[in-house]
Amino acid sequence: MKKITVAMLVISMLLMNLTIVQAHANEAKMELQEEAIESNSGTAPALAENALSAIVIDAESGTVIFEKDSHQKLPPASITKIMTMLLVMEAVDQGKLKLTDMVSTSERAASMGGSQIFLEVGEQMTVEDMLKGVAMASGNDASVALAEKLAGTEEQFVTMMNERALELGMKNTHFMNSNGLPVENHYSSAYDIALLSKELMKYDLIRSFTGKYQDYLRKDSEKPFWLVNTNKLVRFYDGADGIKTGYTSEAKFCLAASATRDGMRVIAVVMGAPSTKVRNAEVSQMLDYSFAQYMNYPIIKKGDVIGTLEIEKGMENKVDLVAPQNFSILVRRGSNTDQIHYVLDMDESMKAPIVKDQPIGKLIVYQDDQMVKEYELLAPQTIERSTWWKLLKRSTRSLFH
Repeated sequence: MKKITVAMLVISMLLMNLTIVQAHANEAKMELQEEAIESNSGTAPALAENALSAIVIDAESGTVIFEKDSHQKLPPASITKIMTMLLVMEAVDQGKLKLTDMVSTSERAASMGGSQIFLEVGEQMTVEDMLKGVAMASGNDASVALAEKLAGTEEQFVTMMNERALELGMKNTHFMNSNGLPVENHYSSAYDIALLSKELMKYDLIRSFTGKYQDYLRKDSEKPFWLVNTNKLVRFYDGADGIKTGYTSEAKFCLAASATRDGMRVIAVVMGAPSTKVRNAEVSQMLDYSFAQYMNYPIIKKGDVIGTLEIEKGMENKVDLVAPQNFSILVRRGSNTDQIHYVLDMDESMKAPIVKDQPIGKLIVYQDDQMVKEYELLAPQTIERSTWWKLLKRSTRSLFH
């Protein structure tokens, strides 16, 4: 009995030592991974030193180039209107609104203070002109008028704003109005605003507004209204085409900016800067750094066929997967790109029914053996389950081929 007890003690001690060794091994492995990440990132550049929060991203791949406290919840002021513009653009794209539709100004919309295009109660403008008023003059009144046009009430529009924020992964955002005027529980983060800006800048039309320095509203009336873009970078920074400025005494000076050079679009956001001059300078510096240090390496062009989805028991046997966008990765200028390649990670076949935009796999980009980027692939269309009669005909036909 004593021998058995001693043996059990020895085994227990060995197991404990093995557990401790494994724990140290896991800890060491984790430290090595952290060291690898730090050594690859290099020394962080001295950017946006005066802003409370900042971020700069590559718009195509979504890669973060630089960030400073980018998930901090802060009042966004008028850069709130990026969401207002996005919802309107999506409604136009989906056919729910037309740019030529007339928007009537309610008493509530006309009563908005702050920056405005001085809408009068009952005044009508097209959706397009209202969008100009928001994008260029940061019109609080135009924002509310558009919100009411699309959702019936601004309150219902705010519900739409928050729902869309969740869909975009904006985890540190909550909206209370459509224009960013100060109110409790209205906040966002630089990271979330970058996500939102990336989505908005997919629309060519909105860039024609956000990137224009001056224009007119009520041009043919007795009182034409001169629009001057509140974002001065669109005039003074090469390649700038947006997006939105913001200021309140609580939020300080905010800016979400977009610029394109050599086919590469970069989005930079600062929040809580102490002045307009500092805000513009720090955003310009982040853009300069991004263009000087990085470039897009194209993987697949929009419209290219990247694979075929085989469908079991569907109304169609297979569907070509066409790239809905450009797929690229961000690389440092001068780096070796010879070993960059991609693989499709998806089932060889899927059973119907399949719903449009249903996740069906991933496109994974590697450099040598290291994964550098992963894109989710979505079903390009809805495929209904086939009828038994069609399946029978298809089976019969296959017997003779």
